[in-house]
Amino acid sequence: MIYAIEGTIQEIQPNFVAIGTGAITYQVYIARPDQYVIGEKVTLFTHQVVREDEIYLVGFRKKEERDIFLKLITVKGIGPRTALGAMTMTTAADLVTAISANNVTYLKKLPGIGAKAAAQIILDLKGQLTTGAKGDPHQYEDVREGLKQLGFRVAEIDNVLAQINIVNGSSEDILREALAKLRKTK
Repeated sequence: MIYAIEGTIQEIQPNFVAIGTGAITYQVYIARPDQYVIGEKVTLFTHQVVREDEIYLVGFRKKEERDIFLKLITVKGIGPRTALGAMTMTTAADLVTAISANNVTYLKKLPGIGAKAAAQIILDLKGQLTTGAKGDPHQYEDVREGLKQLGFRVAEIDNVLAQINIVNGSSEDILREALAKLRKTK
């Protein structure tokens, strides 16, 4: 197991960077390659994925990001590529907040995560990544349905709900925040 790699960025590709450590250059898959610069000295916390037909490294600037990734891949139906893809569109802190708030809508906007996977992530990780906040995992869906009945477009609703993460909030709290955001866009 390779815990971390320290070296210089030699090459940047759409989904990986090449890190030179002297005599060896490692290919490391990362979430956001645009945050790196050729020649930059970095330390990436890594996870080595070993499959029957492939072996590769996944890397993160912060240990906390790697830890979230490791938790995500323990969820049924979420593999390393899906977890890494999801992390390209969010931060570790926002992901933890969405899980705490039972925000299925936020998780569904991440690449490779559907409604079933989002619910499974909340079910499996809520107590592990968060303080065990209470709340109904269907709150956001209930608010979504209510807003649809009020005549708002689904695209607008999903966009707004994906921005709201109220930990321990009631459906009324979420609805109030959503309505305030929807009014600002009008």
